[in-house]
Amino acid sequence: MRRAFVVLTYNRSDALLAVLRALAPQCGRGDVVVIADDGSRAEHVEAVRQGLPPFACPVRHVWHPDVGFTAARARNLGAAHAGADYIVFMDGDCVPTPHFAVQHARLAQAGHFVNGSRVLLSEGLTADAIAGRTDLARLSSAQWLRLRWRGDVNKLTHLLCWTAAPGRVQTGFAWKGIRSCNFGVWYRDLEAVNGFDETFSGWGHEDADLVLRLHRHGLRRKNGYLATEVFHLWHRENSRAGEAGNRERVVQRLQQGLVRAAAGLAELAPGSARIMDLNK
Repeated sequence: MRRAFVVLTYNRSDALLAVLRALAPQCGRGDVVVIADDGSRAEHVEAVRQGLPPFACPVRHVWHPDVGFTAARARNLGAAHAGADYIVFMDGDCVPTPHFAVQHARLAQAGHFVNGSRVLLSEGLTADAIAGRTDLARLSSAQWLRLRWRGDVNKLTHLLCWTAAPGRVQTGFAWKGIRSCNFGVWYRDLEAVNGFDETFSGWGHEDADLVLRLHRHGLRRKNGYLATEVFHLWHRENSRAGEAGNRERVVQRLQQGLVRAAAGLAELAPGSARIMDLNK
């Protein structure tokens, strides 16, 4: 199985480099990392190129022009240029735990997609992690307990690795807890539903739409709690303009039988992205 980690980013190179530093030790030669860039400015692209940690696998940068919030297109471009059998979608502000890649591999199963989990960090702990003052991967359980008591972290589920945890598989669509910032899917299944739907405008719910269509395709959801946690770095809340309209579209689609995205992988135009291999 050739596996790709597709990491979405936009103008936040410091956070992205923290993610890549945590991901680098987990990637083998058969993997590929694809930075799905939603139009970051040149200085952020250069900062990532200069600060890239050593990877055993190829690291590819897939960039398209900034035309607003188009995360669906950036993710589709990243997946399309990965050349992988299995895709793990990540966000560039979600630092993987040390067992993240191993646990995603253990949970990957035909007929299923994996909906990962996240742990929220405070503004102060985020600043320390980005600056390198705190290495999240090396903190002891006692240190995490102190951080939880201080309110620097919202939960401690990452301290347990229980792949066989009960209630992991869901057969029907459930909106709660969908996380495209931590999401594993076979590329053949992503292709069958035509990827993320790029007709969703602005922030929100393109991930719920994808999950709904994957269920319609016949897949079951595997929840990644107590296994595939990531540390979500603090940031100011993004604009939610368009969220209500996007949510209403998903509500309407609950009554429909739609499986394939209206505009997705099949509609990507040749040459619509600039591709650069960062570690060749």
